[in-house]
Amino acid sequence: MGTWDIGPFDNDTAADFSYRVDEAADGKKADVLLAAFREVTGTGDEFLDSDFGAKAIAAAALVAAQCEGGEAVTTSYGPKEPLGDLPVELRAEAVAALDRVLAEPSELLELWEESDGEEWKAGVLRLRGVLAGG
Repeated sequence: MGTWDIGPFDNDTAADFSYRVDEAADGKKADVLLAAFREVTGTGDEFLDSDFGAKAIAAAALVAAQCEGGEAVTTSYGPKEPLGDLPVELRAEAVAALDRVLAEPSELLELWEESDGEEWKAGVLRLRGVLAGG
């Protein structure tokens, strides 16, 4: 995975995911985000591939951007097309996915723990806090 910083869209996988979101038909963008969350939460206790985790974090950032206290996704690596209003139910799905990314066994967690893990983890936890409403 090509990664250049700690943000939700600062890696090749998330940038590619943004393209998938843009390509989804109007009214179906939420389905793409939900699929990214369920790819992660559906792994149970199995090893979680870093690509699944990166997509889930990017999707969570998009949902969090529509929450009170959320930050707009302004990076050029994020989706270019508007998402429309996302269902509130996606917030709980996003929280569950972020919890799974931060739990062992998670390749993305392992990779970040080898470098700037604390700063990256703090960013993911901030996203989680916005999504959880506090």
